[in-house]
Amino acid sequence: MFENLGRPARILLLGGTSEIGLAILAALRAPQNSRVLLAGRDEARLTAAGKELQFQVTPLVFDALALEEHQALIDSVFADGPVDLVIAATGILTPQADVDSDPILSAHMIDTNFTSHVTTLLAAVARMRTQGHGTIVVLSSIAAIRPRKANYVYGSAKAGLDAFARGLADALHGTGIRLLLVRPGFVIGRMTAGMSAAPMSSTPAQVGQAVAKALEGKATEIWVPSSLSVLATVLRLVPRPLWRQMHR
Repeated sequence: MFENLGRPARILLLGGTSEIGLAILAALRAPQNSRVLLAGRDEARLTAAGKELQFQVTPLVFDALALEEHQALIDSVFADGPVDLVIAATGILTPQADVDSDPILSAHMIDTNFTSHVTTLLAAVARMRTQGHGTIVVLSSIAAIRPRKANYVYGSAKAGLDAFARGLADALHGTGIRLLLVRPGFVIGRMTAGMSAAPMSSTPAQVGQAVAKALEGKATEIWVPSSLSVLATVLRLVPRPLWRQMHR
């Protein structure tokens, strides 16, 4: 997707220390002189993550919960030149028991996993419309398909994000701006440490490779692994009384 730029690619990773986001960057076949902007809260961790990449990396301070600051961040990024790829990987997974006892934690998870993507991506899309091109990658989840009692707040945030991304993709049709919606299953990594792996699990590297491959083609939605799409169909059909008996 970067072959015809005629200049170094510019890539923005929102959630700059995300394992999946960084795995996508590592798997991209982008020129080594590409410029990557890692946006996140911890500048030291961003700098450390950047050293593992083959690109020119700049860390940017970005707080997903500071919603009123997102427009200015996006404006500053695009003011320095066109942005070819935005990867929306910001996310947290707070245990359901914790959010049950502290509703503010629920709000933080929803704002991080959903609202912050709305504010940043709408701002980015406005600038991409002006520049006339761009690609957006949105990380959804199998959890978006049907809420489960084991993580219904997380699932509802991902469901909101999934619906937003699908609507945005339709709104962008014909504009020259592409949106790739990615739905992984259980990803074995830092966010899920201590949890037992679910069927059809994947690693950040596997998700990264799948996304990089999809970006080389014309896909608008992918499941990781691809067989997860069949499971998603089955999950939608499970009778609700039986669904309530599921423990995870």
